[in-house]
Amino acid sequence: MTTLSSPDATSAPAVGGPALPQEIRLRTEVPGPLSRELAARRVAAVSAAVGSSMPFYAAVAGGGVVVDVDGNSYADLGSGIAVTTVGNADPAVVAAVGEQVGRFTHTCFMITPYDSYVAVAERLNALTPGDFPKRTALFSTGAEAVENAVKVARAFTGRQAVVVFDHAYHGRTNLTMAMTAKNMPYKNGFGPFAPEVYRAPLSYPFRDGLDGPTAAARAIATIEKQVGAANLAAVVVEPVQGEGGFIVPAPGFLPAIAAWARENGVVFVADEVQTGIARTGAVFASHLEGIEPDLVTIAKGVAGGLPLAAVTGRAEILDAPVVGGLGGTYGGNPAACAAALATLDAVEHEDLPARARQLEGVLLRRLHALAAVDPRVGDVRGRGAMVAVELVRPGTTEPDAALAKRVAADAARRGVIVLTCGTDGNVLRFLPPLSIPDALLEEAFDVLDDVFATDRPTAR
Repeated sequence: MTTLSSPDATSAPAVGGPALPQEIRLRTEVPGPLSRELAARRVAAVSAAVGSSMPFYAAVAGGGVVVDVDGNSYADLGSGIAVTTVGNADPAVVAAVGEQVGRFTHTCFMITPYDSYVAVAERLNALTPGDFPKRTALFSTGAEAVENAVKVARAFTGRQAVVVFDHAYHGRTNLTMAMTAKNMPYKNGFGPFAPEVYRAPLSYPFRDGLDGPTAAARAIATIEKQVGAANLAAVVVEPVQGEGGFIVPAPGFLPAIAAWARENGVVFVADEVQTGIARTGAVFASHLEGIEPDLVTIAKGVAGGLPLAAVTGRAEILDAPVVGGLGGTYGGNPAACAAALATLDAVEHEDLPARARQLEGVLLRRLHALAAVDPRVGDVRGRGAMVAVELVRPGTTEPDAALAKRVAADAARRGVIVLTCGTDGNVLRFLPPLSIPDALLEEAFDVLDDVFATDRPTAR
């Protein structure tokens, strides 16, 4: 059985997790012998279709570090894809979950309801944009939330068509695969997909050069010609795209799309699965755009690492389906609800949106400095603790996915977890937990600077 020894006796408590030194520390090669042992067991036990970005296996994590089974400590710039916003094993989350599981782990809210589900709904109704009556339904995953938002919009409007955007990622269920733009690896070989899903061009300032209103007019013209407003139940859009490349639409794009939807009786859905819960420097990214979505989908960072998702929005829309039309056996699990309430307390009482804005300052400073000396950094973009660089061949906008892959792999070998994304696979994304110490973040970027310097053509 693979095990890890206890943290060093000199470890100081870290915000957002167990007492771990907040440092990059490599005790073995990466991956180490115990990780290689686990990798061999995995081949025999786990489907080959399940991938992993990192070659090592986690044993404990907290603050801004993940420690592997060999005792190597890595700076975490991925947060499990924007999930551990308050840190891994945040003490308040651990305490809340422990208290709840000591009482009961499950009854199914559809059979025997409980107060924490109601409390989470009340909190999300208050936190999402818009001063109007709201309702919430809880689920387990982001894809479930998106799929249920579409179900609700169709029930409310009596229409079927759904519009999504270029580069979108909305999940891995059949409907959300249809809504997702990228074929490999999310859709390849899995069709046929759900019908009545249409795609419009997104505002992509680095590549289209359009201002927000002009890009919105282009998208609306596409929708009206190819779908028709009278047939459209919902427009679903990520305020900052996630898997598609951390694309931030030009100012004015999202408000124009939202206004057009409102004028035409179309439900405007903000997919905030990745952007929500303080990640972008506001509780929800929609706040930064000044928009009030009809429905907001929520997951990832809402429950401190436990599986919980939600659709929150206008009461008349979420009340439209028949009684029993929404739900799921595990939706709103009581342990996940307890974790969510502790997480939302941290968002409010520790002002985590402000912490995300502080991290944005560090991220942008370091990445703009890198761009100034490396022409392969074509664009720096993002909001809060959700920032990315798009890598290109020097002097062009041609995507360089191979560079992104090399940098991520070399960074991991040197003790830094960084993820790739983008339709072309050429974007490095940075999603540190908001509990990461500033010194550790700076240390991680020192490593990344060295990775880029080593990889430059003149250095090879």
